[in-house]
Amino acid sequence: MSLQKICEIIAAEPLTPHAYSITLEAGRIAEEARAGQFVHIRCGDGLLLRRPISICDVNGSRLRIVFEVRGEGTRWLALRGAGEALDVLGPLGHGFDLTGEKLLLVGGGIGVPPMLHTANCSGGEVHAALGFRSADRAMLISEFQQAAKTVAVASDDGSIGVHGYVDGLVREAAARENGFSAILACGPKPMLRSVAAVAAELQIPCQVSMEERMGCGVGACLVCACKTADGHYRHACKDGPVFRAEEVCWDD
Repeated sequence: MSLQKICEIIAAEPLTPHAYSITLEAGRIAEEARAGQFVHIRCGDGLLLRRPISICDVNGSRLRIVFEVRGEGTRWLALRGAGEALDVLGPLGHGFDLTGEKLLLVGGGIGVPPMLHTANCSGGEVHAALGFRSADRAMLISEFQQAAKTVAVASDDGSIGVHGYVDGLVREAAARENGFSAILACGPKPMLRSVAAVAAELQIPCQVSMEERMGCGVGACLVCACKTADGHYRHACKDGPVFRAEEVCWDD
């Protein structure tokens, strides 16, 4: 069940020149949050629509979000500091199924933060493959090294980790670890398409968290409609953001 709450900011800091971390005292929103869910945050009095932000991690009643500045709303959010308060709705969405003894978690760009919460929620063995545009956008690597058995990193320009994309890391990890119970991924759609293709080739079940623009966050509007393989549309905010890879229409 989603809740609306005015949450105090406990800590706020930049992680990179582009990404920011905010920790909130969120009460039951944090306590009820599951891996892969998100919160919807009101960003200033002048903006009508809330902004969806993935849950990066939870510690008791405290909830952490990590986001990049992408527009006016997230620019306003990045300027908030400790002691201020945010109007938060959550937890929202259908999250990851963590069934399986050995999971490979794949994150790309701003899709990396929610995979940290996923790693910490998993009761099994976790491996991580993280992709970034460049070294100055890399984040949370040390936290993943504490949460996962192995962590592999790739970057588009080769400035950190392997020069390449995360689908290559997925192949390498699957060969090294003799497969996985499941692959869970979050990131831009081209990355998810590539990861899903590798997972299908290797016959490993795959779940993907779709990054879609959202309006209401609760399934009342059609902004986040996501086309599925059967030709129908489903709401990323309510039916997702996590879907089985084979459910998604990758050609849309």
